[in-house]
Amino acid sequence: MKSGFKYILFIASLLFAVSSFSYASEVDHLKTESTKTILIDDSEEHGASAEHQHAAPWSVIPFVILLLMIATGPLFYAHFWHKRYPLIAMLLGVIVIVYYVMVLGNSHNPIHSMHEYISFIALLTPLFVASGGVLIKVDKQGTPMVNIALLIIGAILANIVGTTGASMLLIRPFIRLNQNRIKPYHIVFFIFIVSNVGGALTPIGDPPLFLGFLKGVPFFWTLNNLWVIWAFGVVLLSLMFYVIDSRNKAGENAEDITYSNKIEIKGLKSTIWLAITIAAVFIDPAVIEWVPGIDYHGTKLSFIREIIMFGAAFMAYKTASKECLEGNEFSFEPIREVAFLFVGIFATMIPALELVNGFANSPEGRDLVTTTTLYWTTGGLSGILDNAPTYLTFLAAGMGKVGLDISNNAHVLQFTQGENIINLMSISIAAVFFGAFTYIGNAPNFMVKSIAEQVGIEMPSFFGYVVKYSIPILLPIFFVTWLLFFSGYIL
Repeated sequence: MKSGFKYILFIASLLFAVSSFSYASEVDHLKTESTKTILIDDSEEHGASAEHQHAAPWSVIPFVILLLMIATGPLFYAHFWHKRYPLIAMLLGVIVIVYYVMVLGNSHNPIHSMHEYISFIALLTPLFVASGGVLIKVDKQGTPMVNIALLIIGAILANIVGTTGASMLLIRPFIRLNQNRIKPYHIVFFIFIVSNVGGALTPIGDPPLFLGFLKGVPFFWTLNNLWVIWAFGVVLLSLMFYVIDSRNKAGENAEDITYSNKIEIKGLKSTIWLAITIAAVFIDPAVIEWVPGIDYHGTKLSFIREIIMFGAAFMAYKTASKECLEGNEFSFEPIREVAFLFVGIFATMIPALELVNGFANSPEGRDLVTTTTLYWTTGGLSGILDNAPTYLTFLAAGMGKVGLDISNNAHVLQFTQGENIINLMSISIAAVFFGAFTYIGNAPNFMVKSIAEQVGIEMPSFFGYVVKYSIPILLPIFFVTWLLFFSGYIL
């Protein structure tokens, strides 16, 4: 356990050091340039800089390779993959970063991406560790109705402690509840409902909504405008789960077991660290002026928030009850796997996001901006890319279509009202819902999968998850959601 935790801290520290070094180097370079007596036309200098930052289309190959290996590794070369995935992910990530810094002369995108990764893993780590110190025992028989009740509770809780927090708190009790009849579909529907769709009601629920809040979307806008679609998605998925779970007769012939129907919660002191982590999310130097940050090209990059979060993770583990950790079969392997794979994903997806952003904000791209295209493009890309920057990309495109600027809070507020509201709704719902489409669509997906496999549940492969569950279950729900709420044909 301790070695796993050291891995996480080492990765975060290393990346932060690399980012800081790159930043310092760039500052030194700018200072040197400023001492020159030759005057350079500002517009030409900016134009050259912008030109150097464009990535070639082939630069997405490392990202594609990483996705393919995530999909095929556990299936066809499991021993090699489980032993080498940290090295593979980091090597592919380094290739892209070196290409940007050494070939394109662009350290801006890698620094921002690595800072986003540090913020990402800083949030996940304390949520994972603290939830491991909370032992929830539900002494009930695992029936379809009991399962649905827990899933709906999880969907609501996701808006209070985030999809990651809710997933980590409830996945182990959910598995124990169904220990005599557990099947892969139980875990898959948990990912659908608790880890993704459930988090659409508040900015705390899912990272893209939080970024929207930081940009100027009112905190309760999501609750006021998305609750009907949220309820539609959660209820429809619950009904589908009930139909499938009702056919599961496993465990019915087991010896009679007496249930007390009691719910016992131990390790409540660990929830203090959960609360500290959630509160720290709002400590953003770009929003709160007195919070110190690293000034990078006019943007204040946070570090106080990340220090607090990693500190909360450390204290949560040190103060956790051993009984709770053992009862949850706690291990650092799930967060270790997420940390290594997503450092590669965050690095290799830089050119993919840049190409998408460039097209979305081009005249050709803006001509294609409609409620329907915003829904399907935001959603489709959120399933394989980080849904937070994808959300911002298409929010900027949607606002640009009507002459609004995403960097202007007043413009963002204007976009949440009147005729524009339907476009923001489509972007928000798509970014959250479609995160369930693949294991990498949202961070909790991979963590839940890893925890399930850790206790012996044979989860479907990357492609198996998409083909067996996402396409036949999620895709029709996404289509009906579009038809009802965003197509304009019915409502």
